[in-house]
Amino acid sequence: MREGHGVLPLAIDLNQLAHRSVTSLYSNLVTRPTGRAIRMGVESQIAELKPPSVCLSVLDFSSVRVLDYSCADEIVAKLLLRYKAESRTSEVYLLVRGLQEHHHEAIEAVLERHSLLLVVEADGAFSLLGPSNPAERACWTALLQRGPSTPSVVAEDAGLSDVAARSVLGSFTERRVARAITHEVVCPLPWLIRV
Repeated sequence: MREGHGVLPLAIDLNQLAHRSVTSLYSNLVTRPTGRAIRMGVESQIAELKPPSVCLSVLDFSSVRVLDYSCADEIVAKLLLRYKAESRTSEVYLLVRGLQEHHHEAIEAVLERHSLLLVVEADGAFSLLGPSNPAERACWTALLQRGPSTPSVVAEDAGLSDVAARSVLGSFTERRVARAITHEVVCPLPWLIRV
């Protein structure tokens, strides 16, 4: 990834981090203590960066063979909740790549439990994982195609009213799958590096 204006990308291979953080089978992320150790390692790497204005952290699951619910909760949900909280100390966004089919069940369960959304990259395409409705999926598709956009542009592309699109985009920024660039313009995470 290239470093864009004001965005510092940080790729984190969870398998390599597990080698440094825990003394169990590295490609099997199971048990809450293992997940906590991985999460703390990710938080430590992010804290060391002293990001400019925004840090886009990419969590790579491609070498992870097994992921259980407790690890998914500790790593994915707690990281998302920490950087979503009003008390956060830095502007960090998370994106996941390398998810395999057997990872989805545990991650979707924790996202559903906490009403969180997550941006997932697979084969160069970006999708949302977590609880979403048809209006949100339509807005996500429109936002990905256009890049940074206003609610009225997204509304037109998604076939929604301006009010509905504005509400969805507000939810996207609150749930950290998009970032407000200006008062009116919202940028989906995959476009942050390009802005």
